[in-house]
Amino acid sequence: MPETLAALFLAHVLADYVFQPKWMVEEKSRTETLFLHALIVLLTAMVTTGQVASPAIYALALIHITIDTIKTRFFSDTFLPHIADQALHLATLALIALIAPDLFAKGPYAALTWLPQTMLFTAGAIYVTRAGGFAVGKLMERFGPNPIGESLDKGGFWIGLLERGLIFLLLIGQMPGGIGFLVAAKSVLRFEAAQEGKKAEWVIIGTLASFGWAIAVTLAVMFVSAHLPQLGISSAAH
Repeated sequence: MPETLAALFLAHVLADYVFQPKWMVEEKSRTETLFLHALIVLLTAMVTTGQVASPAIYALALIHITIDTIKTRFFSDTFLPHIADQALHLATLALIALIAPDLFAKGPYAALTWLPQTMLFTAGAIYVTRAGGFAVGKLMERFGPNPIGESLDKGGFWIGLLERGLIFLLLIGQMPGGIGFLVAAKSVLRFEAAQEGKKAEWVIIGTLASFGWAIAVTLAVMFVSAHLPQLGISSAAH
């Protein structure tokens, strides 16, 4: 089951955050756009599992597009609907993995014991950085425009991307103490902004949300990783 879950998780991340451009998100209310997204979901799941004819893969695509249709047509694209949408998608992955636990093991990649770990870490890195950016961005929209006046174009975007990526690497590399260094470094660099109440609250909320997302996703990835065949990097080094 963990191997199947890792493969399906990568498929989901690729379909939603790599092969879903901005125009597709903006035009998702159109039937043809939803169909195209469903096709991408189906194809990515086929590629990552190596299964082409499995009913579970088609069920996954159908459920995915049903969730997206309901969200697009009945809810606004704000923080809570976005989080609920992702939670339902992840629950669907777990359900499919539970119903068809041998989906990966019976596919053509079964002999590649290192592949599930690689898929999991790749998907985790993308989900921590890219998905985290969307989630935190939608959360911060509730508090109005960025109150920090002079800032680089997309500076906050890149800061968030890098800090979440570093947290992912630090936790995976069993160096959680480095997260404290990140907090201290960001506090020093944002010291001037923290002199004003509104700016300080903006920075604190955004930072805590970004760090919280990265830590939660990374811990979930590590939990699944513990149940997969290990890559054997450490043993090879010795």
